[in-house]
Amino acid sequence: MVKQFAQPRIRLHTIQPGVIALLLLTAGAHLYLGTQMDEELHTWFLLNGLGYFVLLASFLLPPLGAMHGVIRKLLVTYTLLTIVLWIFFGGPAEGKLEPFDVIVKAIEALLVLLLLLDERVAAKERSVPE
Repeated sequence: MVKQFAQPRIRLHTIQPGVIALLLLTAGAHLYLGTQMDEELHTWFLLNGLGYFVLLASFLLPPLGAMHGVIRKLLVTYTLLTIVLWIFFGGPAEGKLEPFDVIVKAIEALLVLLLLLDERVAAKERSVPE
């Protein structure tokens, strides 16, 4: 009898495709700003965008399935930190609100809400006996 090693699988819930889409939008927006050389903080935007991609990859990789909850919390913290830093160093600190910035922050706020909702769904699944 041949034993097969079961690889942990990440099951996508109905919420997770939305999380993935919002992560891609947020990462893309920050990478775009990072390519704007007239942008004062372009290096930080590049690093922020890359950070989102690394967290997205960690969120999706099956071998890290056991750490999914920790990665989700890291994503929430990272996104909230991005919003807070924008408030203190971005448009609001300068007394101006650019439409692009507001849209990106709305996407990030929605991302946090979906991640928290995803945590609730995961907690319910863990509490249901198999």
